[in-house]
Amino acid sequence: MKGLKKGVVLLIILVVIIINVLSTECRNPVLHRVGGGRFSWNPKSNLTDWSIHEQFYVGDWLYFGFDKRIYNVLEVKETSYENCEEKDFITNVTRGGRDVFNLTEAKVYYFLSGRGFCFIGMKVAVPVEEFHPQAQDDDIFLSNGFSFHNYGSLCYGQIILLAMLFTTLTCIINL
Repeated sequence: MKGLKKGVVLLIILVVIIINVLSTECRNPVLHRVGGGRFSWNPKSNLTDWSIHEQFYVGDWLYFGFDKRIYNVLEVKETSYENCEEKDFITNVTRGGRDVFNLTEAKVYYFLSGRGFCFIGMKVAVPVEEFHPQAQDDDIFLSNGFSFHNYGSLCYGQIILLAMLFTTLTCIINL
């Protein structure tokens, strides 16, 4: 009888943990190709239009593809961005012409290309937000207020955690 009570308690604990894990949605970082293409950091790309149609979150990455002999990528402050001033840049992103930049904070990042190219449109403002999961059409709502998103949105770590918990509790119940 004691073993049965122990098993029921552990099962309840497992169900509560599963509810908490499933109700937490996570998001994998996204790699955004600046300008929309493989080598679109150039004066022909409409970078402002591209940025307006993208959604950027903390943890995402920007990919800048360009000819490093001609262009460069500088992270600058807002006033430098507005005036196309490159001298007081924050970070020189330029490495090899296929460069990435991690968006680590919720803020607006400003990038430009020096050597006069900023004046002909080679600059982009990237507004970055914290990720806040929202209810979606394929969410399942329960009467107690919990919601579960479809299993396709589970992160790998959540699945591993559930498997470890299940294995551990199964071993404990069988003792």
